[in-house]
Amino acid sequence: MQSMNLFTLPTVKKTSYDAFISHTTSSLTLNMTRRGMTSLGKTQGKISVIFKDVKSYKVQGLNFGNSIQPRKLVILGSGWAGFKLLKDIDTRDYEVVVVSPRNYFVFTPLLASSSVGTLEFRCVVEPVRRYSPKVQYYQAYADSVDLKKQIVHCTSNLENKRDKFSIQYDTLVVAVGANSNTFGIPGVGDYALFLKDISDARKIRQRVIECFEHASQPNVTKEEIPGILHFAVVGGGPTGVEFSAELHDFITQDMSRLYPNLINLVTMTVYDVAPQILGSFDQSLRDYAINKFTRKGIQIRTGTQVEAVKARHLVIKDNGEVPYGMLVWATGLTDNPLTRAMGEHIMKDQSAKRLLTDHYFRVLSKDDGMPINNVYAIGDCATIQDYDLPATAQVANQKANHLRKGRTKFFIKLTLC
Repeated sequence: MQSMNLFTLPTVKKTSYDAFISHTTSSLTLNMTRRGMTSLGKTQGKISVIFKDVKSYKVQGLNFGNSIQPRKLVILGSGWAGFKLLKDIDTRDYEVVVVSPRNYFVFTPLLASSSVGTLEFRCVVEPVRRYSPKVQYYQAYADSVDLKKQIVHCTSNLENKRDKFSIQYDTLVVAVGANSNTFGIPGVGDYALFLKDISDARKIRQRVIECFEHASQPNVTKEEIPGILHFAVVGGGPTGVEFSAELHDFITQDMSRLYPNLINLVTMTVYDVAPQILGSFDQSLRDYAINKFTRKGIQIRTGTQVEAVKARHLVIKDNGEVPYGMLVWATGLTDNPLTRAMGEHIMKDQSAKRLLTDHYFRVLSKDDGMPINNVYAIGDCATIQDYDLPATAQVANQKANHLRKGRTKFFIKLTLC
């Protein structure tokens, strides 16, 4: 394994060798002058020695050729980590290719607000292509990665989803995020709604309106109406709690004016298998949320296990079937098909859900536990070995920022060693 820390440098051929040394030294001198460093002559001497002492024109994986060419950087995903890296990366240094099933970035903390009409959908998305015309984008799923041949195999996410193609890479950044965890409970994927994308928010808004319209039909009995107007949320984490609060405000403030005769028949319930909601938060915050929900009439059912989901009923252990009009599933994250496939060659954490990386975000080989120098993983799909961080937007954003900055730091470290 090579000992490089972060992004490797561009490929340069022999005929441009002297020009490359001159360009590299000048760039480093300019950067160090801006930073107030004065021992430039000594630095230039060291960088010249580093390159001129190399007989085969190779330094720790740096290859010299006929012309300076940017390395091909492939970014998988357009979420918090992938989009941040895409926005900030210098396209003069890299030929950037982005592969993602959606051609936009979603500001996920505002999905709950957009699902009930507080914000319009266009307010929480940004197009991937906006930042640089030099960035190549392919709307597709990344199915697998051939680490030896440095190829990503993809499937199109457009009309004909059977179209397949492959992309060669020099440096790969895996930032594909994670999927909603259904825990293998029957019926969840068929009948529950999620809150991961704009399409999910649209479905939720449409379903809330459908429930009230359904309850207004003349052929619906009084016994059926409470079940139709029962809005259930499974998952007492931040997403489930925030969405429940937003949904309550939407129903009491907006829908009550349109359906005044039905508003007193509406019920909302938050189910969680844990003994308390917001288990990862401070006790004072948990108590505050519980008190707020209790005053608003939102029921909290902790220590409750959902055994199955049917078209209009939840099957609760020791409680039988509970009717609902809309069910939103917000129970945490699990690995997606790509990270699951990469698990054959890459180490994963104890839960076997997230790719394991070193402190430079390089994935670790399953064969010898050593980092793979040109493959990185950031965001919800990865975690740092012996330094586990929560799968939040803030962490994903900061990982992308540190990964981008790490290239410059490594370059200076290489030349001053």
